[in-house]
Amino acid sequence: MKPIRVLIVDDSPTVQSVLTSILSGVPDIEVVGTASDAFEAKDLILEKRPDVITLDVEMPRMDGITFLKRLMTFRPLPVIMISSYTRENSIRTLEALNAGAVDFVAKDMKSGFSKSKHEIITKVRAAAQAKIKSSVLFGKPRKPVPKEKIRPSDKIIAIGASTGGPVAIRRVLGFIPSNVNGILIVQHMPPRFTKAFAQQLDTLLPIDVKEAEHWDRLDRGKVLVAPGGSDLEVAWDYNGYYVRLQDGGPVKHQRPSVDVLFHSVAKTAARNAIGVLLTGMGDDGADGLLAMKQAGALTIAQDEATSVVFGMPASAIERGAVEVVAGLDDIAGIVLSNLK
Repeated sequence: MKPIRVLIVDDSPTVQSVLTSILSGVPDIEVVGTASDAFEAKDLILEKRPDVITLDVEMPRMDGITFLKRLMTFRPLPVIMISSYTRENSIRTLEALNAGAVDFVAKDMKSGFSKSKHEIITKVRAAAQAKIKSSVLFGKPRKPVPKEKIRPSDKIIAIGASTGGPVAIRRVLGFIPSNVNGILIVQHMPPRFTKAFAQQLDTLLPIDVKEAEHWDRLDRGKVLVAPGGSDLEVAWDYNGYYVRLQDGGPVKHQRPSVDVLFHSVAKTAARNAIGVLLTGMGDDGADGLLAMKQAGALTIAQDEATSVVFGMPASAIERGAVEVVAGLDDIAGIVLSNLK
């Protein structure tokens, strides 16, 4: 099997060197070149024909997002954004994901990316498998289902996603009216980025979206997004459902973990829940979705054709955890038809 050919585009020689060292240290990845700006990158893309590009958000002469948008128009390739931990860059990184980037890695210069080594390698491998146009295959969003056509329901909805998830989650929620019961989301993202993601969804959608905090109530019409670095669990008291944040270690290299959320939903809500597993690499969520199914919940997985990376849904299907496999634009309708 030929190695994955990677082009590193970053104006920092230090970042270039560190990423080259990390990616060259595994046999299935080959760094075919480095570029300091978009113009060097353009020439190297034509010459080296990389399979995957890592792209800095901030660069001289042309910023990474502008270059990404041009690349997706004229020569689409799987791109992983490299972004620093700032509020501004977290917003710009989400813009990059909406523009077609497969995923992103937060810069970790204090440790020389040592804490992110596994993440970087895994995301490059995922990007090499990604269907990079799947996030824009669906045309204009359909109109949300009118409120009056939704039956009152106490069912809660739990959604998990990873690679390709921000676009997929936005797509699903765009079809959901504001009077459904609470929705819980785990999207694999580090701290700060999850807050920006929740704020972006809240701005774009008719439902209330926020990054979850300890003891938040899961009220009707509210969406809670698990914060990066913490696991999200649902609990119940006589006033209804609420959430707790846990600071345990990563599960399957992830925190927040989809499995942790799904297991808590299975235990607390049982048949009074719907579980949805969207695009992503790996198998996080598969065991938890099986627990939800065994507890009586409806379980849904995104199909291969519309997934950027089919790893997580495929793992759940293989475990027998999924009742319904559906295209991205059909998932919200299936959820809504099963609220009763």
